[in-house]
Amino acid sequence: MAMILNEEQNMLRDSARDFVSDKGPVSAFRKIRDEENADGFDKALWTEMAELGWAGVIIPEEYGGGDFGFQGLGVVLEETGRTLLPSPLVSTIVLGSSALMLGGSDEQKSTFLPAIAEGKCLLALAAEEGAHHAPYGVETTATADGDGWVLNGNKCQVLDGHVANQLIVSARTSGKGTDRDGISLFVVAADSDGVEIEALSMVDNRNASNVKFGNVRLDAGDLLGTQDKGADILDAVLDRGRIALAAEMLGAAQQVFEFTLEYLKERHQFGQPIGTFQALQHRAVKMFGELEICKSVVMEALTAVDEGRDDMPAMASFAKAKVGDAMHLISSEGVQMHGGIGMTDEHDSGLYLKRARVAEHTFGSSAWHRDRFATLSGY
Repeated sequence: MAMILNEEQNMLRDSARDFVSDKGPVSAFRKIRDEENADGFDKALWTEMAELGWAGVIIPEEYGGGDFGFQGLGVVLEETGRTLLPSPLVSTIVLGSSALMLGGSDEQKSTFLPAIAEGKCLLALAAEEGAHHAPYGVETTATADGDGWVLNGNKCQVLDGHVANQLIVSARTSGKGTDRDGISLFVVAADSDGVEIEALSMVDNRNASNVKFGNVRLDAGDLLGTQDKGADILDAVLDRGRIALAAEMLGAAQQVFEFTLEYLKERHQFGQPIGTFQALQHRAVKMFGELEICKSVVMEALTAVDEGRDDMPAMASFAKAKVGDAMHLISSEGVQMHGGIGMTDEHDSGLYLKRARVAEHTFGSSAWHRDRFATLSGY
C-alpha cells in the first residue's frame, strides 16, 4: 500500500495546483455560473487541460494516453475539486474511457480512446433512471432487430450528457425489474435519430441531462462487451467513478477547511481571535481528523484500482461513504463558522456546500454505500 505520492505524482500534483490556481480559480466557476454558460465548462480551458495530458492520464500509451493510472488522476481531481473547476474529467475520462477500456472491442478502443486522449471526444454514461441511485433498475430496452438493435427508454441525471459526442447507455436485453443479469451496454452517438437530450443545471450549477431514446437504431458493433453481462462492466465503471469523485470531494473539503481555519485566526470577537474559543477549536480538530482519515482512504482506494485488487468495490464504497460524510460535515461547518457572511452568495462557503450536497448523492449516497460495504463484507 503506497500511502505517499512518488516523485512523478508529486510533480503532477504541483503542476495541477499551479494550473488550476492560475486558470481555474473559484472566480472562473462563478463566471461560468453567472453567464449561464451553455456548455457548463470552459471548452478552451478543457483544450489546455488535454494538452497537459489530463484527458489521457488513465488511457494506455498505445492509444495516445499517458497511462498514469488512477493515483495520477486522483491528484488532478483533488486540485480541480479545490476550486470547483467544472470539466469533463469524471464524465469522459473516468466513466467513458473506463467503460471502453474495460469492455470495448479493439475497434471501439482504436476509434474512441485516441480522440478522448486528445480532448476531442466527450462521453457520458447514461445509466440512471430514477431519483435514487439504482444501477440495476433498468427499464430502457434494446430489442434485437436483424443484425442490430432498437433502443427505447429514458435516462436521467446524465453527467455532461448535453455536450457528449457519444453516450454509454445501459439497456435491458433480457430479464426484468432490478435483475442484474440481462443488462447490456451500448455506445450511442449523441446525434443519432431518435435521441433527445434536455440539458439541466443542478443545484451546484454543474451539468446533467435527461435523455430520451425513441426507436434509436444501433448496429451490432455498438454493443459494448457481452450481451446480458453489461452489469459486470457497469459495476467496475461506477466504482471508478465513485473513487474519482471521492478524490474531487476530498480536494473541496480540504479547501473549505483551510479558508475556514484562516477565518478563525483573523476574525476577532470580545477582543480576541474566535479561534481561541475552545468550542470552535474542538470543531476544527474534528474537521482536521476527518480529513486525515479521508486522505488515507482515498489513496488506498485509488491504489486498489491501479493494482486491480479484489477489494476495489468495497474500497469504492468505503471511500464514497467516508468522504461524503466528511464533506457534508466540513461544508456545513464552513458556512456556520463564517456566521452571517457564510450565508451570502458573495462568500465561497455556499458554493462548496451546494457541491457537497450534490456530490454526496452522485453514484450513491453515504447510506447506500454503507449498506453495500456491509453486504460486500459478508454482513
